[in-house]
Amino acid sequence: MKLADLDIIVTAPPAPGWGGRYWIIPKVTTDTGIVGYGECYASSIGPDAMKAVIKDVFARHMAGENPENIELMFRRVYSSGFTQRPDLTVIGAWSGLEMACWDILGKDRDRPVHALIGGRMNDRIRAYTYLYPRPSHPLPEFWASPDMAAEVALDMVEKGYTAVKFDPAGPYTIRGGHMPSLHDITLSVAFCKAIRDTIGDSADLLFGTHGQFSTGGAIRLGKALEPYSPLWYEEPIPPDNVAEMAKVASAVGIPIATGERLTTKAEFAPILRAGAATILQPALGRSGGIWETKKIAAMAEVYNAQLAPHLYAGPVEWAANIQLAASIPNILMAETIESSFHNDLIKGTITVEDGYIPVPTAAGLGIDFDEDLARAHPYTDDGLHLQMQEAPIGYHGVNSFAGGAPVKRETAD
Repeated sequence: MKLADLDIIVTAPPAPGWGGRYWIIPKVTTDTGIVGYGECYASSIGPDAMKAVIKDVFARHMAGENPENIELMFRRVYSSGFTQRPDLTVIGAWSGLEMACWDILGKDRDRPVHALIGGRMNDRIRAYTYLYPRPSHPLPEFWASPDMAAEVALDMVEKGYTAVKFDPAGPYTIRGGHMPSLHDITLSVAFCKAIRDTIGDSADLLFGTHGQFSTGGAIRLGKALEPYSPLWYEEPIPPDNVAEMAKVASAVGIPIATGERLTTKAEFAPILRAGAATILQPALGRSGGIWETKKIAAMAEVYNAQLAPHLYAGPVEWAANIQLAASIPNILMAETIESSFHNDLIKGTITVEDGYIPVPTAAGLGIDFDEDLARAHPYTDDGLHLQMQEAPIGYHGVNSFAGGAPVKRETAD
């Protein structure tokens, strides 16, 4: 069996667009007719340019190869052009293609992917969700309202979730770490208080920041949040400075989580060595795919650290996250987006039940991908998957973050 053909589907989730502006889905077919799907979470270039990268990686390093040879193909990609170092875009292309190889291998053997990478360690995976607005909640007011966030948190607890994430401390900017304003600190504390007062100890609080703050600013905000005992303080400073993140970890009594912007074990290993985080959040469509992230999980075991795979993408990456999570002993939880488009794109083949994701037993990634639906929603805009704010934050009021929503909400999801 050899890898023979590549097609790339770029689909745009309809409004409100939770999960980003577009999802890049490589479709790989073998010479025996088996089809595998993956998802690339490389968002530093536009989808047309990314399609060219994916095609080059496939043609140069994978076409005609046995899909079993994951390690060989990874080393080709990782070393390409005399690099042998993490390259976010190239490894992002590989990550989606690698998922497709595992999907093929599982279908060829009529086994789920987790059975091929160590077997089933976990029958179900604890899920967490971001606090997305109710259809009745006004935008953008929702993003700066502790009371509305608490209402949604209660909704999620009633659905069975035991962890909810929110990030009221302002937008991510191109400017690196900044000192949070007093308004943003006060609002962040108000969010934690309102949610904790509403749901009690029914769910953990997951506090996100998108790598916004200076070291001193992150410590200052973290200290203010400590009374509410969040389960994690996510990416408190930009992810490119491990030593400074370690300073935050040692100064703040909240576990540090990071990893959605990192790729390969070469970038996760320094985090563990420095004690910069005890919760790793790889996005499998960027981190190197399933096999590379399995290695990251093994490294994390040695440091008594846990994994919480990130998801701000489509359901194919989610499926890969769940296959990995099923096979490792140090899974903490997995991010989930329960939109109708996510569900419909995989025909409901993965679900959340009372706050947990039952591990699928179907072959490959365990999903039934609706290719026609994906193609019926082409991406026609020119924005990137996520957009950074260029202007600096202000200090005269709250710096509202729009929750990653790429488009105006048109219909309830």
